[in-house]
Amino acid sequence: MQDRKNTIAGWVLGAGIVALGASLVTGEVFKGERPEEMGYPIEGVEVEGEGEVAEQPIAFFLASADAAAGEQVFKKCAACHTANQGGPNGLGPNLFGTMGKPVAHVAGFAYSDALKSHGGTWDWETMSQWLKSPRDFAPGTKMTFAGLSKPEDRANVMAYLNSMSGSPIPVPPPPAVDTPAEVAAEEADQGALPGKAEDEPVLNEAAAQQPEGNIEGEAAPKTK
Repeated sequence: MQDRKNTIAGWVLGAGIVALGASLVTGEVFKGERPEEMGYPIEGVEVEGEGEVAEQPIAFFLASADAAAGEQVFKKCAACHTANQGGPNGLGPNLFGTMGKPVAHVAGFAYSDALKSHGGTWDWETMSQWLKSPRDFAPGTKMTFAGLSKPEDRANVMAYLNSMSGSPIPVPPPPAVDTPAEVAAEEADQGALPGKAEDEPVLNEAAAQQPEGNIEGEAAPKTK
């Protein structure tokens, strides 16, 4: 009798060990981890907070541009360019008096075909685009400089280049900024659109009385 109880206890203990082992193996096989970002991305839908903020026009930064600060930034360009009057060409052309001149204007310098065929003049907007990314401005250019991503740096460099000229070009006025009162007035004007339907009055229980006359059919009120 005692042996029989021991046998049953052994079977129960063995079954428990097998069940525990199976649960541990199953947990490892089907182990799941919480993803870093919940949800699924939807193509064509931009997540809030992503995307670039629109950059202010370069005239906004030129209003506070500093030629002395631009001279310091220009040191990044000094390996290829000079900016003093009568300075020699290097890997890049001498830049004295460049502002306001046609693109690829230095006689005798071997510009790339991409820059020679670009056209235009070195005005503030054109120079800003060039300084931001020469490769985007003129794909195929020999210019290896990556560019100045900060508009403040570009504005300062342009102020310095403009000072290195016998006839500096005028600095454009800063763009107009709407005052809070003008913004409020504009929003009010947008709210009063022509052709907008008047708001319907809201009927309360007293105003929504039974119309005069007899009403027949299923819609007629029941009398007690």
